[in-house]
Formats: sequence, C-alpha cells, structure tokens
Amino acid sequence: MEPGFDVVTGAFSYTGRFIARKLLDGGRRVRTLTNHPQRPGAQEVDVDVAPLKFSDHAALVESLRGADVFYNSYWVRFPHGGVGFGDAVANTRILIAAAAEAGVRKVVHISVSNPSLDSPLDYYAGKARTEEIVRESGLAWAIVRPTLIFGPGDILINNIAWLLRNMPVFVIPEMGRYRVQPVAGEDVAEIATWAAAQSENVVVDAAGPEIITYAEMVQDVAIAVRRRPPIVHLPSRLTLALGDIVGLFVRDVVLTRQELEGLMQELLVSQAPPRGARRLDDWLLRGTDSLGRSYASELSRHFR
Repeated sequence: MEPGFDVVTGAFSYTGRFIARKLLDGGRRVRTLTNHPQRPGAQEVDVDVAPLKFSDHAALVESLRGADVFYNSYWVRFPHGGVGFGDAVANTRILIAAAAEAGVRKVVHISVSNPSLDSPLDYYAGKARTEEIVRESGLAWAIVRPTLIFGPGDILINNIAWLLRNMPVFVIPEMGRYRVQPVAGEDVAEIATWAAAQSENVVVDAAGPEIITYAEMVQDVAIAVRRRPPIVHLPSRLTLALGDIVGLFVRDVVLTRQELEGLMQELLVSQAPPRGARRLDDWLLRGTDSLGRSYASELSRHFR
C-alpha cells in the first residue's frame, strides 16, 4: 500500500470492524491483520488483508511498515486451542514490537474497563499487562478501555436474546443487581480515532451514557424481542453449570467464570464521565427482527 494508511487487527471481526469502518468512512486507507480473511461479511469491508501470524516477525513488520496508526484490538475471550491469556499477552508484545520496528507513528490499544495487574481475574490482569507493554514500547500511544460493547455482530446480547427466544425460563446469576454500562461499537470507534489524533499519550474509557443493572438489561432485551419467559435466579456456580450444559448443545462456551465474576464485580462500569452517546435501548428497538434469531458462536467465529 502507499504510505499514509492505518492498520487494524480483526477488521472482519467485532471491535476491529467498527474501527475499520470508521476509518474508511473518513477516507482513510486500511489494512487488516487477520487469520479469517474469508469470514462472512468480509467482502463488505474494503481493506487490504495481511496474515496475523505471530511466528513470522518479519512479515508482521512488513505489514505494518508505512502505517500511520496501528489500532490493536487483538485479545482472546477465553483460553482455547492452546492459547490462553498469557499467550495473548506474549502475542501482544510481538505485535507492538513489530509496530515499533516498522516505524508506526502511534498505536491505539483497545483494552478493557478497570484492568488491574493485581486482579485475581486473569482476563483483567492480562489486559493490564498488555497496557504496560504499550506504555513501554517507545511509540506514541493511546489506550482505550471499553465497557460492554454492543452493536451489529454482538455475541453476548445476541445470545441473551437467543436464550430469551428459545428457553422456557431465563436464568440470572444471583439477583442481577450488579451494574453494567453498555457502549456502542460505533462510539468505541469514534473514541479510538479521537485518541489517535491526540498529541499526547492518553488513557480513556469508552463507556455509554447509561448505567443499568444486569437484570434491567435482560428486561430491555426481552422487551425488544417480545418474549419474556419466567426469570429464575440461581447461585453463580449453578448458572455456570447450566451454561456448560447449553454449551454442549450449541458447541460453544456460553459463559466463563471470569466473565461472570467481572460482571458481578461491576468491572464493566466506568469511573469516568461517559464519552459514548448511543443508548442500548435505542439499538435494541431497532434490531428487534434479527436480534437473537440465531445463536452467535465464539468458537465458530474464531477457531473453526
């Protein structure tokens, strides 16, 4: 590609797709690093494609050479296929080192709200470690910390809708009073591109305008899909066990202990004023017809 383009990991996936579309709409040229060039919908995103091959450092450097900004959304939702959170941290180190060697002007790293090196949850501790890698890279950097991202291609909220549509009851862990702060994927992309334009290194939360309880979020989804099965409140361990049973039928990981504990600890709530403007309930009402019509499999999306 000619000089002056941006690189985005996973432009055919979820968060990376929002960022790539925002850049393309702004007239930027985009290259994506991906292992899924034939993913459904990939033809809708007009980007140059390069492989995301961590074992080939030289190829990564060449893929990043000439890029202005590297938007890194790479991470793993849960350990699978021999790749755990520690491996994801090591792979992030490889990516950032390649960006530095390639002379990328700035890296915008997509993290998560409330990461902590001291967290007992490997997901959040691992995210904190990747932030340290970015800070120590020698590059200009921005760190964006999204809360619960929603939008087209969503897995979590789509599968809540699928369960509401298809199950005789819906299970909520404990009483469901823990809070979440959903943020639209489009807002995350706008915040990421804003961060790329700042002259200083920045850490910024990407959070939506409303804070609601998990139970309220489920209720909003139920209203949107026009099906409200009885709600059953169960202890966390039983909820995870039921999730494992459903996972056997759908051949996926429905919910992990780390995700549930992070949710119940309200780690998906920002302590900063919200920068996102789009509301979850507005999106839900617009997506009534398609939301939850089919199950969205994480394993199919990333590992098959």
